[in-house]
Amino acid sequence: MTITTDNERTIVIGTRKSQLALVQTYWVKKELENRFPQIEFEVEKISTQGDKILDVALAKIGDKGLFTKELEMAMLRGEIDFAVHSLKDLPTNLPEGLMLGCITKRVNPADALVVAEKHKDKQLETLPEGSVIGTSSLRRLAQLRHHFPHLVFKDVRGNVNTRLAKLDAGEYDAIILAVAGLERLGMTERIQQIIPPSISLHAVGQGALGIECRTGDEEVLQIVKALEDSDSRDCCLAERAFLRVLEGGCQIPIGVNSSISGDSLTLTGMVASLDGKKLVRDSITGPRDNPEQIGSQLAEKLKEKGAADILAEILSQVNRN
Repeated sequence: MTITTDNERTIVIGTRKSQLALVQTYWVKKELENRFPQIEFEVEKISTQGDKILDVALAKIGDKGLFTKELEMAMLRGEIDFAVHSLKDLPTNLPEGLMLGCITKRVNPADALVVAEKHKDKQLETLPEGSVIGTSSLRRLAQLRHHFPHLVFKDVRGNVNTRLAKLDAGEYDAIILAVAGLERLGMTERIQQIIPPSISLHAVGQGALGIECRTGDEEVLQIVKALEDSDSRDCCLAERAFLRVLEGGCQIPIGVNSSISGDSLTLTGMVASLDGKKLVRDSITGPRDNPEQIGSQLAEKLKEKGAADILAEILSQVNRN
């Protein structure tokens, strides 16, 4: 790819300040430097609302732009040229003037069980009744409650290191984290069990990075597109369309799984009640060249199977609180 740019221009990459966000951003920076040695890239670290509120469950404070708004404002002001996000944190509807420019190659999107030392011989299926499991995700909570009603679930906040420290201090018997985050931080040895999709469908976009940039900035768009992975892009676009139609976020337990075989894309989706007692799940396969249609069709299919009632019930509970 040939990029024509002002030799004196520096491309500024925006990121959150968390360890995982920085690891992801510096990976993007290195990959782009390898491809475009003539361009200078620098990193601007920005605190987001989600980084500052650590003592309240995410579901209680909403999720629209919790980890992205400050980065987006900096982009619109021209202070940064693009932002690197964990794609699962990026809302499906972006502010006017901004766009999803690139989806990188996805790493394992599954959830992981991480256990306290005393449970090193256990998995989810064999943890003793009453074991305390830490998770801040209603999606994980609902699915695990559905399959393991004998376990106790407790909210856990903070970055990966903070959560692991709480586990090791004895506050929990186990916690649930993303496999991708542990892999990127070099902590795969902490993974006790990769939770299969038959138990827990992952979050929309989990395992992929989303690069957000200004609409119409063709130079930056061309640059970031160099990192795009077509399989990951198509799967994630289907997942994001599914979420967009259901209008779900951190307050709604919604999970997905997607795969590509040849020219076909298969998307599995799930909507559950907060207590896990109601769970609607189905799959759909279609041509990968129209992934968003697949996501929309699956969302409508689940609504007809009872997801609409579950969503209405959850929104009613949220409004009462």
